[in-house]
Amino acid sequence: MAKSGKNSGPPTVNGFINLYKPVGITSMDALRRVKRITGQRQKVGHGGTMDPLARGVLPVCFGQATRLMDYVVGGTKRYVMDVKLGESTTTYDSEGEITATQNVAGITQADIESALEPFIGVVEQVPPMYSAVKMGGQRLYKLARAGIEVEREARSVEIHGIRLTKLDLPTLTLDVECGRGVYMRSLAHDLGEALGCGGHVTDLERRYCGGFSSEDGVTLEDLEAEAQREPDGWRRLLHPVDWVVRDMKTVTVGAAAEKFLRNGQSVSLGRPDPNAGYLEQFRAYNTAGQFLALVRFDRAGNSWKPLKVFNSNTRSPLAPAAQ
Repeated sequence: MAKSGKNSGPPTVNGFINLYKPVGITSMDALRRVKRITGQRQKVGHGGTMDPLARGVLPVCFGQATRLMDYVVGGTKRYVMDVKLGESTTTYDSEGEITATQNVAGITQADIESALEPFIGVVEQVPPMYSAVKMGGQRLYKLARAGIEVEREARSVEIHGIRLTKLDLPTLTLDVECGRGVYMRSLAHDLGEALGCGGHVTDLERRYCGGFSSEDGVTLEDLEAEAQREPDGWRRLLHPVDWVVRDMKTVTVGAAAEKFLRNGQSVSLGRPDPNAGYLEQFRAYNTAGQFLALVRFDRAGNSWKPLKVFNSNTRSPLAPAAQ
């Protein structure tokens, strides 16, 4: 029997939810709850794994927004974390078993600030055993749970800045701005080692991630409440697909050029902003304000080359004003 032409599920939604993940659940647990609430099953993902201990910004992408997830995961992140000095644990956080204790009475603010300096910049960081990193096809946390510890290779990560915002020994609070792949638990552990007393994370909040801030995050309860008021009510909480690239400059194209871009072909539109940086990316829109593509100007060919093409049929609130 031929299948009906009707869709078996809800229509595909495109955009981002700035989810504020609570403590106590994994990123995947949060994503499963979002899928259940929204009814969206296909092309739904999250931007950056968070520990159950951590709370804060966990961007969730739908539909075509999944194509921009690299811009979220690879973007700047900001964390605020409490570190307890004087205790080392198996997991580098308060959920693990204590492996060593030391007296911290003599540690000063100057000692801590001096110990933090080497961690700023491009640094080598060893992932914790309790992490999702794969070695030999196995997740490290699975090996750790089996009582197996393996040698881990250090990875190059970038920490833009660390501020000591509170000190009440044995606990201190750090405000950390960093790039992709930085483990806050490893930073807490390594700081404790540098101070000679050990340390672990007791509280961790992600305040910012790839263009999304905790200040306007929505909770799972917010999402549920909107869906209960109206089946599609949760969509009011969506950010448009081009939200994560909103800081890029824009170009607007006519109908002929739009056709080329939608087919993934380069178009000649003259020169970009004279201040455009080398390999700088731009957002491209049609005259109706629909987000078409991310493009880059090819100076050799005097044309705009599409890098990612999107199939939008509605005006973006982030489109440049009509001229």
